[in-house]
Amino acid sequence: MSGQQELLRSLPAVDRVLRERTLQNLEGRLPQEVLTVAAQQAVADLRRQILAGGIIDAEDKLQPAQVAVVAAKFCQPYLQPSLRKVINATGTLLHTNLGRAPLAPEALRAIQSVAEGYSTLEMDMETGQRGERYSHVERLLVQLTGAEAALVVNNNAGAVLLALTALGKGSEAIVSRGELVEIGGAFRIPEVMEAGGLKLREVGASNRTHLRDYQQAISAETRILLKVHTSNYRIVGFTSEVSAGELALLAREHDLIMMEDLGSGMLCDLTRYGLPYEPTVAETVKAGVDVVTFSGDKLLGGPQAGIIVGRKDLIKKIGRHPLARALRIDKLTLAALETTLRLYLQPDQAVEQLPLLQMFNTGPEQQQQRCQRLLERLQAEKLPVSLTLVEDFSRVGGGSMPLAELPDWGVTISLSRGSVDSLARRLRSFVPAVVPRVQNDSLLINLRAVAEAEEALLAQLLIAAIREEV
Repeated sequence: MSGQQELLRSLPAVDRVLRERTLQNLEGRLPQEVLTVAAQQAVADLRRQILAGGIIDAEDKLQPAQVAVVAAKFCQPYLQPSLRKVINATGTLLHTNLGRAPLAPEALRAIQSVAEGYSTLEMDMETGQRGERYSHVERLLVQLTGAEAALVVNNNAGAVLLALTALGKGSEAIVSRGELVEIGGAFRIPEVMEAGGLKLREVGASNRTHLRDYQQAISAETRILLKVHTSNYRIVGFTSEVSAGELALLAREHDLIMMEDLGSGMLCDLTRYGLPYEPTVAETVKAGVDVVTFSGDKLLGGPQAGIIVGRKDLIKKIGRHPLARALRIDKLTLAALETTLRLYLQPDQAVEQLPLLQMFNTGPEQQQQRCQRLLERLQAEKLPVSLTLVEDFSRVGGGSMPLAELPDWGVTISLSRGSVDSLARRLRSFVPAVVPRVQNDSLLINLRAVAEAEEALLAQLLIAAIREEV
């Protein structure tokens, strides 16, 4: 009998693996079917390794107790949530992969209040009749932006698709070539227009577009002049673009709709935090733009939502389109968005309560002090790593302000042995997970997006990961 055949014969039976204490301890937490499948998978994996020549002697790998340990690992996805809390130590504040803007404490309380029972979602409490879910935020959006009306859907991509479809299906929309953007998930403006049943008319060049380009392109088929704010990239150098105000005047001259997708969208001026100027939603509305779309979970600092504001007649038409129901916002998002918008009624309150604005409002000196505290806490543990306080920068992220960098500080962790990638992977496996930056063969911990209440836990998790890995 060959050595391979002997190894195959040594594989433990699935029922023998299931009797091991490691899996027996999981019986009260998982159904028997899950445990059985996990044991079968562990045995099957070992069989494949043997047949591929990956196991040349039995050692401990084929012992039932060791196979049960492997099976228990297959059970882990059932034992902890896949969607879980992360401590964001990357220095990217609106990290799309990590859920973008964290919510204000008041918004979290509003979500809990609405989620734990029934709510006024679509009931007018004065008349007792059916109400409109958008009414909970429309008045606030009108007040904050100066628009005549507002509508909210589940994200900004949906907002753009809905508005274009409802207002321009079967007609033509004119867009500058320099604004034919692609955002995450290969979402492209030309493809959105095609899906909405509009014909795209490109004008200008990638780097320069003039008012005359729009004027010459207008035809009997034209319905919309579309401006797309390039919030996730910049063209620099020999450039030119037409302002929203100029396009709005041109649209009125020809009885067309002027629409602008702001992408991120801001309700307050962020230049006070050292960030570059971006037009606010109110400024865009004041410029005469008929329909404006923007995100709720980026620079606004709220939940994922696509917000549409503008002329009352156009918003009403958009709201009546069948897509509006398919894309409508849910009650939990509405609760968080309404609370977030209320904070903006008092700008000082918004700065105090919204985590994103707090991050913007923290200077590099404060960040240096926080990083110094973390460094000293790690140094006190006498860990077998090299720790350094370094100058760093933070980015806004989330497809917003691509050139903006906030002066910052960080702590680098360099290993004398072991793998930095493996250490980062171990940190990501924790609950909560920790996501740092990996650069120059080191881990870099940036604290700007880490809440002060998370600092002690972050230190504990870093210490545990280093001790396990090194």
